[in-house]
Amino acid sequence: MADSKVVLTTKNYLAEAKIRDHFVVLDTLKVDGGDDNGPTPVEYLLTAIGGCVAMTLRMYADRRKWDVGKISVHVYQREDEDGSFLSEEISFEKEITEDQRKRLLLFAAKCPVARMVKGETRMESIII
Repeated sequence: MADSKVVLTTKNYLAEAKIRDHFVVLDTLKVDGGDDNGPTPVEYLLTAIGGCVAMTLRMYADRRKWDVGKISVHVYQREDEDGSFLSEEISFEKEITEDQRKRLLLFAAKCPVARMVKGETRMESIII
């Protein structure tokens, strides 16, 4: 079971997070009142989605013994008349067939982080 503990410091919006034996920092942009000492929470979310999609696709391709080379996933936030949404552009270093393209695209949607973001995971907040 994954978990993360985030502590907001007293330095504007600088936060420190402990994830297993790893430490990371989060902050906001200077224009938003932070000091830009680290990625924003949204940037971490986009990174988590991209990393999860890439790893999910690697697992799928490896099981089928498909050599797709490096997998790149660019996740970004967009706006349209209906509001904000996320887009991801997936590319492979090696050529893939049209059938592989269709199957990989379907499997990308099975990434656990993307499924969380799409609302498939309940979330509760408790003040202790």
